[in-house]
Amino acid sequence: MKHHHRLLLSLVLGAVAGLVCHSFAGNGGLQMFNRYLLEPVGQIFLRLIFMIVVPMVMSGLMLGVYQLSSHHGLVRVAKRTLLFTVMASSASVVIGVSLVNLLQPGTGLDISQMLGDAAGVHKISQNVAQAKPVVQSLLEIIPKNPLQSAVQALEGEMLSLMFFSLAFGAALAATNGGKPSRWLELLEETYAACLRVVDAAMQFAPWAVFALVFQSTFKFGHQILFSLGFYVLVVVAGLLLQQGLVYSALLRLFGGIAPWQFFRQCRDVYLYAFATASSNATLPRSLELAERELKLRPEVSRFVLTIGSTANQNGTALFEGITVLFLAQVYGVDLSLAQQVQVVLMSILAGIGTAGVPGGSLPLIMILTQQVGIPAEGMGLILGVDRFLDMCRTTLNVSGDLVIAALVDQPRQNPV
Repeated sequence: MKHHHRLLLSLVLGAVAGLVCHSFAGNGGLQMFNRYLLEPVGQIFLRLIFMIVVPMVMSGLMLGVYQLSSHHGLVRVAKRTLLFTVMASSASVVIGVSLVNLLQPGTGLDISQMLGDAAGVHKISQNVAQAKPVVQSLLEIIPKNPLQSAVQALEGEMLSLMFFSLAFGAALAATNGGKPSRWLELLEETYAACLRVVDAAMQFAPWAVFALVFQSTFKFGHQILFSLGFYVLVVVAGLLLQQGLVYSALLRLFGGIAPWQFFRQCRDVYLYAFATASSNATLPRSLELAERELKLRPEVSRFVLTIGSTANQNGTALFEGITVLFLAQVYGVDLSLAQQVQVVLMSILAGIGTAGVPGGSLPLIMILTQQVGIPAEGMGLILGVDRFLDMCRTTLNVSGDLVIAALVDQPRQNPV
């Protein structure tokens, strides 16, 4: 059975078993089964992901910025690529955050009663209430000690670690003049090792999905499943808006390109991206289509699409923003405007360091939830449907890469 089929099966079995056992939640044997067997299984998966978050974020961001900064002769292309990437990613996250605030897919759950742990819910609320002022939060983006930020990344210092990684990657490219170096080899090997750990964790994911979903439905009952279905619809709606509105507007305004004709030319690559759920796996097909069908200059398409497979993750950024706010609503965490802005900024930055492989965004979503006081266990609610959503957002990621490549290749129509 394929991996994503196992995940979906685990989701269904965990949900059904949890719902059945919810009626007997007072049974001591079931409580012990959940506490001493299923809960550790879920925690093992979460810890496997958590332990590689810091090296993956640092190496991924440094590599992305190094590659963008070090290509001599393509400085203008790199600047334009970065500009359109930031524009598209910002629009995607704003769309996602707006949809969640408008539709409220995670509301309607009385977590304090379902958890039976009023003290825990009160503690979460206190953590959010103690958030720092906006000015102070902005100042602390620049770290005094990057090593301290790395150590405390899971406790609120991830944004400053990202800033250091961006600055160091740019400085490294300037120092080496774009030439290969031992630093670059170390970063590439570190990033590859992190992907291996993610791959290993994803092999364990079906068991973890069953355990985490069982815990959620065992505690919450059937109400949580309605919110989950609504959440999936909100994510898909956001992705469609990004594709149909934002990408179309960028193509028309900055490239003088007919959007729907462009999308029709790219449909084979979209299907491949949807099937593989991997930007990296789709890259060879994207390069071929860019040169043969879209008639883009090879030196432009190869640069933009290669960098974009890691640094331009519009769909992932949108997904991360929606997921964090959805889980905040599920857990009754009322995020302030400043905290939502923080989620937006971190989602945009996180897109640069997200692995272009299935499940690559999960570690960064966990970090975002931790930043605003949401329990990491909430990830169990979305893991079962993550494969389907991963297929959808990967399609948007690949589409965004092709759109930006086309825009960068249109210097006469595009004065940027």
